[in-house]
Amino acid sequence: MLKVLYSQWGQTPESLYQSGLSASHPRTRQRLMALYRISKNESAEAVARRIGRDPRSVRAWLKKYNRFGPEALHYKRTGGRPPFAELPSRS
Repeated sequence: MLKVLYSQWGQTPESLYQSGLSASHPRTRQRLMALYRISKNESAEAVARRIGRDPRSVRAWLKKYNRFGPEALHYKRTGGRPPFAELPSRS
């Protein structure tokens, strides 16, 4: 079973939970809350089923967190069409 190495980043399961609640983007919240559930001995596969994600994605979040820390899970827009609110106004 994969483990969340939260102590190496100065975190606890509870601080992971709080980070998940206060994250500004829904995807970041989802990733952090998934890791919280895994830290409470739920399997990555069970978490993936619960949130409707591929288990490989959840395992990738876990590996990324363990290697690079919590900042690695923060959502970053990488391209594509801008969200509706960011479209330039037509004058």
